[in-house]
Amino acid sequence: MQVTETLNEGLKRKLSLVIPKKDLSDRLDARLDELKGTANIKGFRPGKVPTAHLKKVYGRSAMSEVLSDAINSTVSKTLDDRSERAATQPKVDLPEDQGVINQVLDGEADLNFEVSYEVLPPVTLMDFKSLAVDKPVVELDEKDVDTEVQRVFAQQRGYEEKGEDGVVETGDRLGLSFKGTIKGEAFAGGSADHAHLTVGSGEFIPGFEEQLVGMKKNETKTVKVTFPKDYAQDELAGKKADFEVTILHIDGPKAGELNDEFAKSLGLENVAGLRDAVKDQMKTALDSMGRQAIKRQILDQLDDGHKFAVPEQLVEAEFNTIWQRVVHEVEHHGRSFEDEGTTEEAAKEQYQKIAERRVRLGLVVAEIGNQNKVEVTEEEHQQALIAEVRRFPGQEQQVYDYYRKNPQALAGLRAPVFENKVVDFVTELAKKTDKPMTRAELSKIIASEEDEVPEEHHH
Repeated sequence: MQVTETLNEGLKRKLSLVIPKKDLSDRLDARLDELKGTANIKGFRPGKVPTAHLKKVYGRSAMSEVLSDAINSTVSKTLDDRSERAATQPKVDLPEDQGVINQVLDGEADLNFEVSYEVLPPVTLMDFKSLAVDKPVVELDEKDVDTEVQRVFAQQRGYEEKGEDGVVETGDRLGLSFKGTIKGEAFAGGSADHAHLTVGSGEFIPGFEEQLVGMKKNETKTVKVTFPKDYAQDELAGKKADFEVTILHIDGPKAGELNDEFAKSLGLENVAGLRDAVKDQMKTALDSMGRQAIKRQILDQLDDGHKFAVPEQLVEAEFNTIWQRVVHEVEHHGRSFEDEGTTEEAAKEQYQKIAERRVRLGLVVAEIGNQNKVEVTEEEHQQALIAEVRRFPGQEQQVYDYYRKNPQALAGLRAPVFENKVVDFVTELAKKTDKPMTRAELSKIIASEEDEVPEEHHH
């Protein structure tokens, strides 16, 4: 076997390989020897077929199998000898001339071919003790707990549609469409065809919900608001906006009282028990948000601390995955890039950067895991599957079957678990400073940290 390197630029490699015809004919003889024992040819007893006859019957097809195996094992051995790991499946270019290929298949010529690939870059890890993170510390406001208890109460006792003459009151749950403009211009995320809102919940910007009170079904009205100065999206903070709102349906809460009787219907002892349960749930949610905020700080610093070229093929594959979802979101919701306050070119550029960051972080996270023996246990993998199945109430069986039949998708559930374990490992070594903040401030951090990439849905 001869190997000649014809390209070595950055992470790109191209090699010219030669497999001598003697190697190929030795491999072919070994293959025909295997066939000898199983071949069922008229006029010969099994195992007694002369090799020359076998060659006549099976020669060409056996040789093409042998070629395929020889190419794969030669490429694999060559990379091992060079101590290189290919980022993706190496690309093999065989001679285009059919006459040359025929000579090889007939055992009359050496096989010359080219292989091109990108190597995985070596990753030198930074010192994790130099990392510093702010650890969010949030004291739960009792007022927030009261609001949440009221929300649970309204949700659990259910809603019923108000008649055609019904008007919007605080506590009602609405379906509405809206189109927002700032100085007459539409802005990113400012419109919806069918949003849901519970009036008085404070889910929308201050002043928005109050102006809906008294409206009727199918009525349209312009709601004028000012975005808060500390709004999560800086480009909207402090701006005045007009929303043209249409009420699609009004559902009022069913009658009932928030008392011990109601708490018992939820399997709790009394109202105090309900309040404690709600508080625990809110604390769990805050812990999870806190971990998310820390994770983002860690990933940002790992990204800053490791600058190396990444394989273009991996970036391209990651970009294509993201872009498919972006285009699906845009088409699915009948929106355009202009609606989102951007252009297709600008969006592509932004997602290209995100794809590159993800690939680089993926390589860094893998290297940290390898060097520090971070592993996902079978039990953790199962828990990830159960959590995924629970995300689809009513479709649990279909989702479970989907993963059972798709080993690749099932293996894909390991990646986020592995990433979280690596982030936890690094967080342990980083310097942590408690940072007191309100629930709203923590929510703002999480909102501004979203990767701005639509969620991936396997189903």
